[in-house]
Amino acid sequence: MVCTDTIYTYLYNMSAEQVLQELRQLASEKAREAQKYFGIHKETIGITTPELRALARRIGKNHELGQALWQTGVHEARHVAVFISDPKKTTEGQMEEWLGDLDSWDIVDNCCGTLFDKTPVAFEKATEWTSRAGEFEKRAGFVMMATLAVHDKKANNSTFELFFPYLIGESEDGRNFVKKAINWALRQIGKRNMELCDKAIEVARQIHAKGDSSSRWIASDALRELERYKASGKIRNIGEG
Repeated sequence: MVCTDTIYTYLYNMSAEQVLQELRQLASEKAREAQKYFGIHKETIGITTPELRALARRIGKNHELGQALWQTGVHEARHVAVFISDPKKTTEGQMEEWLGDLDSWDIVDNCCGTLFDKTPVAFEKATEWTSRAGEFEKRAGFVMMATLAVHDKKANNSTFELFFPYLIGESEDGRNFVKKAINWALRQIGKRNMELCDKAIEVARQIHAKGDSSSRWIASDALRELERYKASGKIRNIGEG
């Protein structure tokens, strides 16, 4: 019987090429088809997210290996890179470099919700990236807002209210992955507590009043969910004041 500690040591010391070999062994056509179904159209190996997470747990935090895996350009390897990277070692330069490589909605969301939103510059980057021209780079800014609203339990209301002008200002961007991220951010901010819920509902109404199709979709969907949550008493009580 192999000692568990030995397995963990071996995986921690793997090279990027050895991780790629592990990934290829996990590949399946079913997973590849599922990725296509969910709009991940780039070339992929075909591995489920639970399998990627399980492999990353076996490797453990290894920032240097994460950097090497990202440089392979392999979609699933980049997901593992995000999972095993250390936010305390993640520099602003690395975030900008990876941002320029983002090429699908799922890697955007994983980078922002697993790694980037735990860095000291997370709030700064959330607003900065909303002005980027690229669809996935711009999405990253709004996804950061959404994931910070869920993960940061200490930030107060005024911090999240600073995001509202960006949500309003960019709502007419009709690109699919941008407008969906704006909608997501608005809903998650509104779910933090009752005060933010009321303010998010008002922001949604301002967005709807802009009149373009993208703004109307963002606002209508957010209003339905926030008003339903408010009426049902499901609004959380996080970071008030």
